[in-house]
Amino acid sequence: MIGIYLDNLRKNGALIHNITNYVTVNDVANVLLACGASPVMADEPEDAKEITAICGGLNINIGTLNTNTIEGMFVACEKAQELKHIMVLDPVGAGASKLRTNTARDLMKKFKFDVVKGNVSEIKVLASGEGGAKGVDADINDKITKDNLVKAIEFIKNYAKKINTIVAITGEIDLVSDGNSCYVITNGRKEMGKVTGTGCQLSALIAAFLVANPDKKLEATVAAVCTMGVAGEIGWSNMECGDGNATYRDRIIDAIYNMDGNRLDRGAIYEIK
Repeated sequence: MIGIYLDNLRKNGALIHNITNYVTVNDVANVLLACGASPVMADEPEDAKEITAICGGLNINIGTLNTNTIEGMFVACEKAQELKHIMVLDPVGAGASKLRTNTARDLMKKFKFDVVKGNVSEIKVLASGEGGAKGVDADINDKITKDNLVKAIEFIKNYAKKINTIVAITGEIDLVSDGNSCYVITNGRKEMGKVTGTGCQLSALIAAFLVANPDKKLEATVAAVCTMGVAGEIGWSNMECGDGNATYRDRIIDAIYNMDGNRLDRGAIYEIK
């Protein structure tokens, strides 16, 4: 049962520093508030160091890079690592450009992240330099399906063990592994792909869940992934005639706002491999 990790977050709270995609920064802030956490955003290097110091977790998302934000990311990561704070990396678009790929790899070379979360194309690029990122989306040839699930589980386990970090691969089938076991999660709706930012929101959720459950990082990551997926299902069930993707975005956040541990346990669909 994973609902306890959401209940712990609501009980204990979590202050999360996000250097994230400016396309979705407002949604990231709102989803953190919805789950019982609190957001702070600061990418100016001089500001990022101090802000990181007062937060329990750091969420790094490389979706919209520039020279200033890259410097801010390294400054913030250095401070977070010094203070042994939770650190999550979302390598958005790794493989789509040299800047994104090199920035993600350089961050991972220098810092120890608690979780690296991305789609399968992004994770494959980080693992081996291969993969076919299509912008910030996974290439169709990289999709995880029932037919290639065994191979995908083997891949994520090996990579997580190699880098000694929890790895989360998101898609129609989500995988979360610490190198020993792998959670296979099948929550969510295909329509979530029409809402910009659900992946960005998930990275922030993972950071918040880990801060509130530092001794159960793997299970807390799974709980965060399931929370987003269950919220997508609940949100879609509340859609009405004439609603579109903007409404769906709000309904997902509302579903998280109203979710508790019992509701998460009733809705979460996963198995351990």
